[in-house]
Amino acid sequence: MSDLNQILKGMDFQFFGSGEHGMSIEGMRKVLGNDHFLFLDVRADEEVKYLSFPFALHIPLNELPERLGEVPKDKFIITFCSSVFRGAMAYTFLLANGYEKVKGLTASSEDMAQAFKPGPLAKM
Repeated sequence: MSDLNQILKGMDFQFFGSGEHGMSIEGMRKVLGNDHFLFLDVRADEEVKYLSFPFALHIPLNELPERLGEVPKDKFIITFCSSVFRGAMAYTFLLANGYEKVKGLTASSEDMAQAFKPGPLAKM
């Protein structure tokens, strides 16, 4: 619990004001396909059944503690969900468990789906 306490203490005005904790859709476009970055989808199985992102590792948030070993520590992890909330929880959980290179996607899965329409996709 002390690791989580330290993580939360560091989340001050400067931390959130810098934006270093998050990644935008534009940032996602820039790193997609780069093997150093791993997108971690923490949505429920029911959600992924209807909208999936084949470039992402899917581990539902409630399974993350038991499946943490599937998330490599040598990659830069970007967490996401349908509304940012669970992604932020996964982000904090990973930091508290020793992951140093983590960001949360600051967009919803709907925003992500929009990025893969023909126009935006062609710009990638």
